[in-house]
Amino acid sequence: MAAYEPWSAPKALQIIDELKSLEGPALPILHAMQEAFGYVPEPAIPMIAEALTLSRAEVHGVVTFYHDFRSEPAGKRVLKLCRAEACQAAGGDALAARAEAALGIPIGHTTADGRVTFEPIYCLGLCATAPSAMLDGRVVGRLNESRLDALVTEAKQ
Repeated sequence: MAAYEPWSAPKALQIIDELKSLEGPALPILHAMQEAFGYVPEPAIPMIAEALTLSRAEVHGVVTFYHDFRSEPAGKRVLKLCRAEACQAAGGDALAARAEAALGIPIGHTTADGRVTFEPIYCLGLCATAPSAMLDGRVVGRLNESRLDALVTEAKQ
């Protein structure tokens, strides 16, 4: 389970200072922000832009282009369900609906108690073992109703 720290401008500046000298530093900085805070905080965007001599729009464009970046904190657990074609063809739509019902939220949202964020992901590279999911970075293939139910139960704990 991820443990994120609350937003802090000094911590954001520390992350930026540590990574801004890398070649192509925007993505590493954004990933580090999300790793630290659980999302990319809006106040970090102008800080990153200034440090990298980019416009705010350019940084915002990177954040919104990549599906993995969040604009608000994730739940304590993150359950991702593959929504790519191979997983859909192997029953992924029914599993998505089942997980939504079990969690009480639509995909792309976080439970009211902040415990579980349920997100779509577009290909985990497990097409041969579709459908697949990921819970907190752990990949699970060959999903069926009972395996999905077990993942949802684990995520809720």
